[in-house]
Amino acid sequence: MTTTVTDASLVFGSLRSAIDKLDLEILNLVSKRAEIARDVGLAKRMAQRPVFDGERERKHRRALVAAGKKLGLPGHTVRALYDAIAREGVAQQLALSHAPSKPVQTPKDSDDFRLTRLEPGRKLTVVTVGEAHIGAGHFEVIAGPCSVESEAQIEAAADFCRGLGVRIMRGGCFKPRTSPHNFQGHGLKALGWFARAAHRRGMVIVTEVLEPGDAGAIAEQADMLQIGARNMQNAPLLRACAKTGRPVLLKRGPGATLKELLCAAEYLLVEGNSQVVLCERGIKTFETATRSTLDLSAVPSLREFTHLPIIVDPSHAAGRDEIVHALCRGAHGVGADGVIVEAHPNRQTALSDKRQALTPSQLGAIMDELQGVERL
Repeated sequence: MTTTVTDASLVFGSLRSAIDKLDLEILNLVSKRAEIARDVGLAKRMAQRPVFDGERERKHRRALVAAGKKLGLPGHTVRALYDAIAREGVAQQLALSHAPSKPVQTPKDSDDFRLTRLEPGRKLTVVTVGEAHIGAGHFEVIAGPCSVESEAQIEAAADFCRGLGVRIMRGGCFKPRTSPHNFQGHGLKALGWFARAAHRRGMVIVTEVLEPGDAGAIAEQADMLQIGARNMQNAPLLRACAKTGRPVLLKRGPGATLKELLCAAEYLLVEGNSQVVLCERGIKTFETATRSTLDLSAVPSLREFTHLPIIVDPSHAAGRDEIVHALCRGAHGVGADGVIVEAHPNRQTALSDKRQALTPSQLGAIMDELQGVERL
């Protein structure tokens, strides 16, 4: 037994040493790339050519993604690596500015959401959750099951989510269902399962809070708190979640105007919590082909009103899995900072919203196409 343990330790030690050596080699290559990038920038300035060639960068990135797939690397991984080293190369040549291209104007009739509104001199908010920076210019895919049903289920979900490159995992521990006879969640016990499963794999979690009195206890384990569509205007809940200091994901109510959403966000900012992400998740209309009508026009409209980042929930709007991917593309196309989608390791056994849950392969296709892609 002792010999076996010793042998295993030697094998692991040798493998880890090999990885450490490769990491140093990668750093040396990145450093050499930056040196060459500086020389390229100098040559371009001498030739009076633009330093940054966006079209060339996009073509090169697509070629690298294709080459990476042949090596068995997911597209989102290759894009993330390339974007990181490319940004470093450009940053050493230019003093980059992320200021809007047109002058910022204070929205009319916006005194009711004066902290939330966009106005001259106010920077765009970037919300940091773990490794993710929502609002920093790259698309973030938040994913996980609708409900945390059991320890085994959330462990399986965490496995495939992490394997696909998810950085923020979603999961419902307290479930506000339309009918009181439906599964309502396992509460704090489920939160413990969820936090352990995700944190062990290097992910952070977002989960919904229903009661003001639960906010503190949930914030001890959750990295981001969600206020659901049903509770968007629940002022005591808004205040309680804000006071925890955790980032807050605020979903638009199905009958709420954009101004009402911004006024709800104002409750969070008034309490001193600026780490707020707005979420469009569908509004009630006469249409019956989908569960709700996804209002993609809300994203560019909100951009004119607020400095807060904006994501989209296509799962709840669609109510069926087969159109979620297309709606994710739409969210990216209108300039959203990301999406939050539902995915289940075995959706046929899901205790809630199985019809809209993505399979691991469906989520993989979305991650491969959109995770980490530059926001339009």
